[in-house]
This record gives sequence, structure tokens and C-alpha cells, in this order.
Amino acid sequence: MTPRLAAALACLVVASCSGNPAATTIPATGVTTTLAAAGGPQPAPEFPDGLEWLNTGRPLSMAELRGKVVLLDFWTYGCINCIHIIPDIERLEAEYPDELVVIGVHSAKFTNESETANIRNVIVRYGIDHPVVNDKDFAVWRQWGATGWPTLALVDPDGNIVGGYSGEGIYPIFQPVIESLVEQYDAVGTLDRTALDLSPETLPDTVLSFPGKVLADAAGGRLFVADTNHHRVVVADLATGEVLDVVGSGSREFADGAFPDAAFDQPQGMALAPDGRTLYVADLGNHAIRSVDLGTRTVTTLVGTGHQADTYPPSAGVAPSVSLSSPWDLALVDGTLYVAMAGSHQIWMVELSGGVVEPFAGTGREGVLEGPRRTADLAQPSGLAFDGTGRLYFADAESSTIRWVDLADGGEVGLLAGSGEGLFDFGDVDGVGADAQLQHPLGVVSVGGRLFITDTYNSKIKEIDPTTGTVTTLSGDGQGWADGAHPMFSEPGGISSAGEFLYVADTNNHVIRRVDPESGAAQTLVLYGIERFPTASDDGGITTITLPAATVAPGAGTVTLEVTLPAGHEFNDTAPFSIMWTGTPGVVDPAVGADLSTAAPQFPLTVPMTFGAGSGTLTGDMSVYFCREGALALCLIDRVRVEIPVSVTPGAAADLPVTYAVPPPVG
Repeated sequence: MTPRLAAALACLVVASCSGNPAATTIPATGVTTTLAAAGGPQPAPEFPDGLEWLNTGRPLSMAELRGKVVLLDFWTYGCINCIHIIPDIERLEAEYPDELVVIGVHSAKFTNESETANIRNVIVRYGIDHPVVNDKDFAVWRQWGATGWPTLALVDPDGNIVGGYSGEGIYPIFQPVIESLVEQYDAVGTLDRTALDLSPETLPDTVLSFPGKVLADAAGGRLFVADTNHHRVVVADLATGEVLDVVGSGSREFADGAFPDAAFDQPQGMALAPDGRTLYVADLGNHAIRSVDLGTRTVTTLVGTGHQADTYPPSAGVAPSVSLSSPWDLALVDGTLYVAMAGSHQIWMVELSGGVVEPFAGTGREGVLEGPRRTADLAQPSGLAFDGTGRLYFADAESSTIRWVDLADGGEVGLLAGSGEGLFDFGDVDGVGADAQLQHPLGVVSVGGRLFITDTYNSKIKEIDPTTGTVTTLSGDGQGWADGAHPMFSEPGGISSAGEFLYVADTNNHVIRRVDPESGAAQTLVLYGIERFPTASDDGGITTITLPAATVAPGAGTVTLEVTLPAGHEFNDTAPFSIMWTGTPGVVDPAVGADLSTAAPQFPLTVPMTFGAGSGTLTGDMSVYFCREGALALCLIDRVRVEIPVSVTPGAAADLPVTYAVPPPVG
């Protein structure tokens, strides 16, 4: 071992970081203690057979990774601490793209998290492109003696265990060790820089991407949608679903400015000022709260630096220069903005008039401890709802409970529903108070004395009587997608209310659902017209293709448009197909009424044109909304600009056929 490596290893804790508040521990289950073993070099255990792998077309082995530095990340996808280390892992991967292999070992805490399909959704959602193995039975976990999420273990190019660490802040701990290992093995010629052949998971392009939260504005007739993985906020008509505006460029960045230039990073919860002019947004990935002026169409930062707080829990201060930690939801009450600070297991408050930013409830310890709000323990609060009478309800995700805090001076924290026995007591049981069981709820809304929640990992919408704590299932019949009297959801995250309906962000189905609070029947609200708001990051997602050159006769004529869909798909009959035509003036002139917007189009469509002598180009900008047959949930959009070189020649046909085949969705 080189002196530099020995010095670097002094910063690496073997097995775990005792007392680290930024880690979730699991009760002891008789695991082995590979990381803690003493003695000489210890070979890394081989992966068991029969595990399901993602982001790679085949299982990997420790033997074939000889020559690489290997970093194992034991995680579970609902854990905020696991989410926090993703940027550190990405930074290490960027610095050592050929020398380092990261393998995510997903050892699920919650039952729902053990499903491979759900893990696939999450790795796409979080942008994870390294191999991930589904360790649903904790086989790899037991081999390595992991005790909490996240735990990381390092293996040298000889295949021997270097050490491990549990908690956040991993970059400064692992970077010097990895750097020393790279130098040491490079010097003797045994470092392998051959790229792994990986197959990153993909999903089709959808109108929304993993929408996390939704806010219904009955007075303004608007629906605000946190289009989380498109890194923007979509404003739509509450009744029709027509997109009225888009806030944000779609780039995953931290930038203020006009709507097309501003940028977010996985926005979540929102709150609307009483005058309906200012929208506050919990900008989760930027650890900030953003202020959206809906009149001037500008975004500014209310609180936050764009980086996670480097103290735990974060320190109070005066806006805007206060560092936060994963704000997940907001509630505005009498000039005070309450913040579900998931990253520090607290609820914070922002005084809008004076800018004071400070903790309101929770010690920062992750747990379920009731009592005075300053001494209570919370567990990743992720949803807030004010009842209008002085009580703030919150979805305490990691304890699988719905809890409350009184806003009055000296207010208490109490349990409304869910067992409250700890972080590992969850399920799907209707009942009263602590006899009921939930699974990682993320959303809550108070409506006229009634409380509704998204029981996220149970993929259900439930009602809780705020006076008795009685929990009943309102809507949801298994994970999936279905509208109607017996609907299905997939990890719904946010919920709001306006008029006669609940509005639900059905996160993994990439849609907004409208739910009847009396019957539980659900209908998908299709959002359309988003193509009218091209973003700076992707130019609206429009692809330009050039069709074969065509010849047409001069004078009045037509274009016959044929659009075909890939097998197994159908047009969405609630979102209009649209096309806007332009042409070379004097050569190709679309007639008045040539532009079309029609639901359930019947192709071929005939469009009037006037053709003049010469050569030019006809251009059609199309937006095609379609979905898988029988699955309106996956509302796909294809935005394309077709260009057709046109020669106008006497004696040619008067009709110009234009055919476009929508390509099959990727993923």
C-alpha cells in the first residue's frame, strides 16, 4: 500500500459511520460482517445467481470487473439520503469514466420498492445509468454486512475489499481513495480502462415526465403541474387540459429569468398566493424555493443557494441566502410559507414579509416522536395541507403516517393515522388511527373538513377523517393504469382539489387524474397544446425530417395528408392532432383554414393549397398525440416538422400526397 493510499484510507470508515444522522438504519437481522472483518486482503464476494439486473443486458460478476475500481451503492429509492448522494456518485463517475464502475445494489425497504418495474422507473427518473441489481431478498446486503441506507463499499482492481461508509457526503471520502487506487494500479499496468457494454433503461417520450405534485386553482381555473423530470412547471386549463403556459426551459439547472430561460431541477410542491399572481415552487434538486410571477412571466429565487446545506440540519437565516435540504412541498398560511424539508426531516417556515427562514417543527432526527413541535422527530415529510383552522397536516413518508402540527405558539405534533411504531411498520390496512397502515404516503389535501391522501406506494387514494383518524380507501385497485369506476394508479405523488374533483399527480403513469371524491371514479385529464411553448433546452422537442421531392400542377390544388401510427397504438381522441403549414410565398401558399386542430382525426386529411410557378418548400409542423391501445395513461407526443421540396410543373397532378409514419416510441 502506498503512503498516499494509506493516508486516504484514514478517511474511510470500515463498515459504517456511527451516529451519522444522514443515514437510515435497518434493525439487525443476523447479517454477516464482511466490511468489518480484520486481517489481510479480503476478496469481494461474488454476486449470487438469479438476481435481476438493470442498465445492463446481462448479470455482472466481480471476476470480470478485475482491473476496475468498483463502488457498490446499497440504496432504496424512497430514502432521501440515498437521493442526496446521487450527485456525488455522478461526479465520481465523470472524473473516472473508464476506471470506476459503480453498481447500485437496490435493497428495498418498502415492499413496493422491491418490484423491478418500479426500480426501472426510478433509475430513469433519477438519471442513473450505471448497473443496478435488484437485491429484493437482501442476499447481497447480507454478504456485505450493510446496516443502513445509503451504504457504500469500495473494491480495488485486484478484487479485494478496501472499506465502506454509511451516510451522505461521500465525494470527499471516496475521491482520494479512488484517485490513489487508480495511480497505484496504473503504475503497474493492471488498471483496466475498457468500457463496459451497458444498456441504459429508457422510457417513451411522454407529455409529462414523472409529475410529482399538482395544484388546482379553482378561482383562476388553472391547474399547475410540477412536470418533475422535464424540470418545469406546466400551467393548464383546469377544465379542458389545454396548456396555457410553461415555466422553465426544461434544462436541469438553477437559473432565474423569464419563463423560457429560467431553470429548475426536479420541481415538486407548489403554493399559490391569495391574489393568484405568485406561485411558489419547491425546487427539490436545487434545494431552493422559487417565486414565479405569473403576470410578468419571470422566475426569481425566494430562498436557497442552488446547493444542499453543508450543515445538518441546515442553519436558520434570512432569505435568500439560506441553504436548504430537499424541500418537497409547500403550504402558504397568512403570509408564512411552510416547507416540508424532507432532507432534514423537519418542517420549516419562511416569513414572506421579513424573510426569516427557520425550522418550525422537528429536531432533524429521523423518527416518530410526538410532543412539542421543537422536540418532535419527523421522518421525511413530503406533503403539507392546512385545514383552515390552525392545524397543518403532513405526509410523513418514511414513517408511513399522516401527522399534524398545530401552528399556534407552542404547538404540538401528533399522529393522525398510520401505526407510528417506527420507520419499518407499514402496509395497506384501513382502520382507525394507529391501527391503520400506509406505505410511504407523499401527498395530502384538506377539503371542507375532509382529508385525502396519496398512499403512494400502495398506489391508492385514501380518505382520513380528521376527527377520528379513520382511514378508508377511496380509489385505487392495484398498481397499473385504468380509468372508470375501478381505477388504478402507479405511485401517485401529489393531490389537490378544486370544485367537484380531486386532482392527482399519477407519477409513474406520467399523467394527471381527476377523481370524484364521492365515488372514487377517475378520469385521465389529457394535457394538450404544449408544443406551443418550445423550450430553450430542446426547441420544443421538434424533429425536422425532409420527405421526398414532389411535383404538382400550378393553380388551386390540395395536399392529402396521411399519418400512420406504430403497431399497437391509437390516436388519443381527447387531445387534438394539429398541424400548421407554411410555404415558399408565390410557390406554395396554404389556403385560409389549412391549419388544422382536430381530435380523433380521420386520415387521410385533405388540405387546400395554391401552387405557383417555380420551386419551393412546403413545411408542416405537426403535433401527434397518441397512446398504447387501451392505455390512455401513457399519453405520448410526437412533434415533427416535415419539409417537402416542391416543383410546380404544368401537366402534373393537382394533388400533393404527404405521408408521415410516426416512429415507434423508445423504451
